[in-house]
Amino acid sequence: MLELNDINTYYDNSHVLHNVSLDVKAGETVALLGRNGVGKTTTMRTIMGLTPARMGEIKFKGTDIVRWKPYQIARAGLGFVPEERWIFPTLTVHQNLLIGQKNVADPGGPAAGRWTLEKCYEAFPSLKKRQYAKGGTLSGGEQQMLTIARTLVGNPEMILIDEPTEGLAPKIVEVVADIIRDIAEQGMTVLLVEQKLAIALDLADRIYVISKGMIQWYGSPEELRANDSVRKAYLEV
Repeated sequence: MLELNDINTYYDNSHVLHNVSLDVKAGETVALLGRNGVGKTTTMRTIMGLTPARMGEIKFKGTDIVRWKPYQIARAGLGFVPEERWIFPTLTVHQNLLIGQKNVADPGGPAAGRWTLEKCYEAFPSLKKRQYAKGGTLSGGEQQMLTIARTLVGNPEMILIDEPTEGLAPKIVEVVADIIRDIAEQGMTVLLVEQKLAIALDLADRIYVISKGMIQWYGSPEELRANDSVRKAYLEV
């Protein structure tokens, strides 16, 4: 469904991503792991066109989207849950969700209408309870749930999730991980950036490890569990 080939991304003259290549098949959950500041979020932003690649190819469902604008990429069926959450603090939970609704690229496709407002409230009961509360009054965990729900209600075919458990209390981390698991089990294709190794190993079908803007390793969660040298070199503090 998604394929990156030799992607190079810069911030001004700073070369951040170096020939990054990875792929995500339909229905998979793929995790992109690495320490802070190694290019994980930049990879997500590059896919979404927020920090466009200068060189390389990004294919979504077989079409090269590397020169597309972010709104075009979103309309094509890619949803993005940013680390910063980007909720509207002065709007209610319900209003935030209404803003997330959009027409899917293929009205008759598999993603069409799957995530209605009612379905999101069913999946996120804490949001239903607080649907009339302003976004800025929500806890960190509730804001994260709202960001995920707002992305889902747009009915993407694939969702990019950047550091969903960052800064959350341990109990809320478990709730967010369960939500991502449920989304994947319902057939959503997921590219996940996650700092907590145990969660990534539990959720992912395949894993890529990035360091200094380059993919250093890829394989299954089982292979990463058994590979002490990779974990020590690129993941452990």
